[in-house]
Amino acid sequence: MTRFHHQTVLVTGGQGSSHVRAFHAEGANVMIGDIEAERGSALADELGDRARFTRLDVTDERSWAAAVAAAEKTFGSLDVLVNNAGVQNPPAPIESTEQTTWSRILDINLTGTFLGIKAAAPALRRATGGVIVNISSTMGLGGTAHYAPYVASKWAVRGLTQTAALELGRDRIRVNTIHPGVIATPFIHEPAVGATAAISDFYSPGPFAIPRLGEPDDVTRLLLFLTSADASFITGAEYVIDGGLLLGPALQAEPA
Repeated sequence: MTRFHHQTVLVTGGQGSSHVRAFHAEGANVMIGDIEAERGSALADELGDRARFTRLDVTDERSWAAAVAAAEKTFGSLDVLVNNAGVQNPPAPIESTEQTTWSRILDINLTGTFLGIKAAAPALRRATGGVIVNISSTMGLGGTAHYAPYVASKWAVRGLTQTAALELGRDRIRVNTIHPGVIATPFIHEPAVGATAAISDFYSPGPFAIPRLGEPDDVTRLLLFLTSADASFITGAEYVIDGGLLLGPALQAEPA
C-alpha cells in the first residue's frame, strides 16, 4: 500500500521510529525531527531515499520554523505533523515535585505541541490541507498519583487539540489526539530522568481485558488511519488505545 505517496510527514521524538518506518513504507517522504542528531540521522540513513533528519528542539520556536522550512524545501510541501515528542517525570507527590521538573515536562509535552501546531499550520495551509496528530496518553484522561507534571501536560494537550481542530477545520486541516496506554518502548522499560525504577518494574497488564503491553505498531496502525484519507471526516477526536486499561480490571471467567 502507498496511502501517503507524494505526501510529506514530519514526526517528532526519538521513540517515533515505528511511525517513521511505516509512513516511509507507505510511500511518504519523512522528516525525522529529533533533538538527538546521532539517533535521527541513523534512522534516516537506514531508510535512505525519501527520509531526512532535521535537528529539532520542540521547546524552541526557531527550531520548529527551521524544521518546517526544511520539509518544504526538501520535499516541496508538508502534509502531516505527528507531535510525538514527550518526556516523563520521575514519580513524586506534588509536595515533593520541583518547579524545574514541572516546567521541563510542560515545556516539552505541552509547549512543544503548541509550537508544532503553530509552525506547521501555515505550511499545511499552503499544501491546501493536511493532518496533525498529537500523541497524548491515558494519563491525560484521569488523575495518576505521583505524576502531576505529566498528567497536567497531557490533559492540556486534549484542550489544545480540540481548539486547533476548531480553528483549522475550514482550512481542511484535521487535528486529532491519540491516547496510548502502556506501550513497550524505552519510555516504559527505562527509568525517567531522575527516577530509580521504570514503569514496567511495577506495572503488570495481567488484570486487564487485553493482558499484554501494547506494541509501538499498535499505535502506528491507528496513526496511519487517522492521517489517511480514510479518516477525512474525523477531527477534534480522541482515540484511546490501551488494551482496556481505563476500563479497569477484567472479571475472570468462572469455571464451567
